[in-house]
Amino acid sequence: MASATYDDDNIFAKIIRGEIPCNKVFENEHVLAFHDISPQTPTHVLVIPKGRYVSSDDFAAQASDTEIAAFVRAVGAIARDLGLVDPGYRILANHGRDAHQEVPHFHVHIFGGGDLGRMIKPPQH
Repeated sequence: MASATYDDDNIFAKIIRGEIPCNKVFENEHVLAFHDISPQTPTHVLVIPKGRYVSSDDFAAQASDTEIAAFVRAVGAIARDLGLVDPGYRILANHGRDAHQEVPHFHVHIFGGGDLGRMIKPPQH
């Protein structure tokens, strides 16, 4: 079941349809991964399901077990293929306004290639 609020004109939907090119690093029946056009770290890859899912919550609630397994396995395979497992990497998924989710299509960022620092900034007192 697809989300009622999914926007078929979002940039990731256009990339999946081949309307916008990407620097692809992985693709299978359920997943597409590509380098971010504005990398935040030396290695910055976006991993997206090919299904119409707005957020991590939508994906967890609506995706099939096959899609979920394919997605998780793809993230691991991509990290291994990019040589990130031994030095370490970070996986990040933003959900909603407060997390600054910019594209309304569920996606995970894989960050690596150097010291990533703290996970979040401590609160300022």
